[in-house]
Amino acid sequence: MTIAIEQPDTLPDPPSRVRLVLLVDDSRLQRRILRASLERWGYAVEECGSAEEALGICGDRPVDLIISDWMMPGMNGPEFCRAFRALPRDSYGYFILLTSKSETGEMVHGLDVGADEFLTKPVNANELRARIASGERILRMEHQLRERNRLLSSTLAELRGLYDAIDRDLVEARKLQQSLVRERSRRFGDSAVSLLLRPCGHVGGDLVGFFPAGEGQVGLYSVDVSGHGISSAMITARLAGLLSSTSAEQNLALDEDADGTIRVRPPEEVVEHLNRLFHEELETEHYFTILLAVVSLDSGLVRFVQAGHPYPVIQRADGRVELVGAGGLPVGLIPGASFEAGEVRLAPGDRILLASDGITECPSPSGAQLDDAGLCALMERNAAVRGEAFLEAVMDGLIGFAGRPDLPDDISAVLFEFG
Repeated sequence: MTIAIEQPDTLPDPPSRVRLVLLVDDSRLQRRILRASLERWGYAVEECGSAEEALGICGDRPVDLIISDWMMPGMNGPEFCRAFRALPRDSYGYFILLTSKSETGEMVHGLDVGADEFLTKPVNANELRARIASGERILRMEHQLRERNRLLSSTLAELRGLYDAIDRDLVEARKLQQSLVRERSRRFGDSAVSLLLRPCGHVGGDLVGFFPAGEGQVGLYSVDVSGHGISSAMITARLAGLLSSTSAEQNLALDEDADGTIRVRPPEEVVEHLNRLFHEELETEHYFTILLAVVSLDSGLVRFVQAGHPYPVIQRADGRVELVGAGGLPVGLIPGASFEAGEVRLAPGDRILLASDGITECPSPSGAQLDDAGLCALMERNAAVRGEAFLEAVMDGLIGFAGRPDLPDDISAVLFEFG
């Protein structure tokens, strides 16, 4: 087998990507001829006389480009190419087959086993250099793509680490938010309060609670801060600090007379105070709805303010359900807004539910919302169920209505049952 090299008048610039070329030919003379040209063009070259030996070299170190004869004793060029492609490699290797064959079927076979280029003998030096230049472009693009993938993988790993750290923080934040509701139920004589709070994510913007409001009274509140996530949860934590304490110094809803007697402020004054505080001290785009109620434990009188929150729902002792309230503006939207109080009286055996819009706006698979009518029907079906068991029954009803356990909004409610 003879290979004639026709020398070009001018040679292109040395390569910038290919570092090592491997010559595989059973003819030592032909390897020397090719090697002299390649080294003159600036390539590092290794050579061997068989495909078996070449595979050993390729397994020991990365070879960028291979020029292999087709016809060789033992393993031929296409068989060598197939075996080379099966080697584990971090980067691509460009493979050029030298052949005297020109039949289309042979060329197709060479491509099938993984060859990138063909050169027919005798080899023209300009053509050989052009094939190598083409290989350099492919290898350069592959190298750039591999580097970008490496950078992308590294960036994704960093993001995954950050996400895991944030996720751990959110888990702790959820525990802290749940701790804002210290008691899920409490009895006040023959009456009882029960609470439900289930964020749709790690943390949410809903808050429920109660507080003793002076002699013979109890305060109830249900809050829904706009949005979800950490910023909403931080506002609920602030509101919990303003409403949950039994101390008049810390609870905006309480005042202390000169003789030390604790009395409750009118709910409308408390909500107006919260609205001023929101505009003067909190620079945020959030707002919140609230239903603040004060219940007299002896008379059953409920005085409440509904500031953008869903209507309070009264269930009478005989199971009948009615909505009360007149709406009102959310807190934090309009500076200087005023809020009006409403009143309703509970008889023994009656109860009142303060629910967030996560309940009334719970969607079915078709997109229809539960709405007030659906909540009333749900309460009527569970009229005989009391306390926390009733709230769990409401939760089960929502999941059944939605057709899935992962509801899209925070779910919260306060249930007061008058003894």
